[in-house]
Amino acid sequence: MKKLGILLSGRGSNFESIARAVQEGTIAAEISLVLSNRCEARGIVRAKEMGFKALCIPSQGRQREEYDREVVKVLKDHKVDLVCMAGFLRILSPYFIQAFPNRILNIHPSLLPAFPGLDVQRQALEWGVKFSGCTVHIADETLDGGPILRQAVVPVLDDDTEGTLSLRILREEHRIYPEAIRLMVEDRIRTEGRRVIEVKKEGEGPKKV
Repeated sequence: MKKLGILLSGRGSNFESIARAVQEGTIAAEISLVLSNRCEARGIVRAKEMGFKALCIPSQGRQREEYDREVVKVLKDHKVDLVCMAGFLRILSPYFIQAFPNRILNIHPSLLPAFPGLDVQRQALEWGVKFSGCTVHIADETLDGGPILRQAVVPVLDDDTEGTLSLRILREEHRIYPEAIRLMVEDRIRTEGRRVIEVKKEGEGPKKV
């Protein structure tokens, strides 16, 4: 059974959606470790309450690659096969990316490549877009880049605030992130350049995701 390493910096709601899918058997994998760069993160508390091994490695004041080398070592010590960033508010170094090639997933609250980075809902409202959403992608060395596995579309309403739009998008994040992880765990993903192809089960043809 494949092992997941979950990285988070905050409340950990996406971690909880992944954990529920694992506990229910939707994702046939084991959460080997939940790790945060912020010791006060609510997600670490929830991980411990749910019975998962949780660890904090503070990042404040440390150089990016030095920190990433320690995190990578811990993940490998726990035999992690797939790294899932669930609100991990750090840009990974090339060293980290190369340590887990095509085995790091990230979820971002926009329809990438639109609105990478921070303050995503504010950007969407300022631009006046009619639709926003969320994206699960394989992390590479670019900011919120890498091949896209799953996306969900959310309408932007005339009376939306950053808060109301964020909440509707978050519900979709909780739906599509476990789906994407399941495909990775089942080895049903291959890439052709930036395109991700879902390899269907026996008797079904390939399908672009």
